[in-house]
Amino acid sequence: MNQHANRIDRRFAALKAAGRKALIPYITAGDPAPAHTVDFMHACVEAGADVIELGVPFSDPMADGPVIQKACERALLHGTRLSHVLEMVAAFRERDAETPVVLMGYLNPIERMGYAAFARQARDAGVDGVLAVDMPPEEMGENAALFADHGLQSIFLLAPTTSEQRATTICHHGQGYLYYVSLKGVTGAATLDAEAVGSQLASLRALTELPLCVGFGIRDGATAAAIGRVADGVIVGSALVGRIAERADAPETIPQALREILGEMRTALDRDARA
Repeated sequence: MNQHANRIDRRFAALKAAGRKALIPYITAGDPAPAHTVDFMHACVEAGADVIELGVPFSDPMADGPVIQKACERALLHGTRLSHVLEMVAAFRERDAETPVVLMGYLNPIERMGYAAFARQARDAGVDGVLAVDMPPEEMGENAALFADHGLQSIFLLAPTTSEQRATTICHHGQGYLYYVSLKGVTGAATLDAEAVGSQLASLRALTELPLCVGFGIRDGATAAAIGRVADGVIVGSALVGRIAERADAPETIPQALREILGEMRTALDRDARA
């Protein structure tokens, strides 16, 4: 394995060699208060997370459902900005040099910081990938090379509504892994049809060798296992962010709550891998 490869590539290569599926939690940085985020990240890793998606709070997260919108509001009330999120990643790296971290959010905070300054500071903090919901590959332009030069992989979204032509473009430009949105609508939506997801992923596999990870609708061990049978990884966000919201007044109890949810999913995914 290439030791100079991005942490994301190394992690997925190791998972593939072990016959395991990736567990990728999403949490919003700064929710319920900035002082807790690094502890939450470590708790996720302790529960078996393979990659962490760290949400950069934004005032108009239009692709997210109410659970994550409210998390952004709570984080912004504490003044959490992109520069603070990068400081959190740097603090996380003091104890964890291996777990990949992907920043997930919207372009506006990056534009305000400046693309070059962001790329440099993100690299220095230990960020591995960037998923900006409103930055499709067609619009990345020279920023694709800028990010790549700083070791930042560009992660893209695919959905059931993505045309084959667009899917081909996204697969061509994608790096690290592809985030497949299992449902039409916003994050935190309800029903999940693993069979339908499986058939969609089968057609995408003809277009790319990148790992295909599925988010939206993963709530527990059963839904994680169902998706793990057809995908290379599962992404869980709203179930975690909702639990953080429930315990916002007792943040010291949140790491254990995260470990419980993710631990159940990790166990379910690994049980299927051994079967």
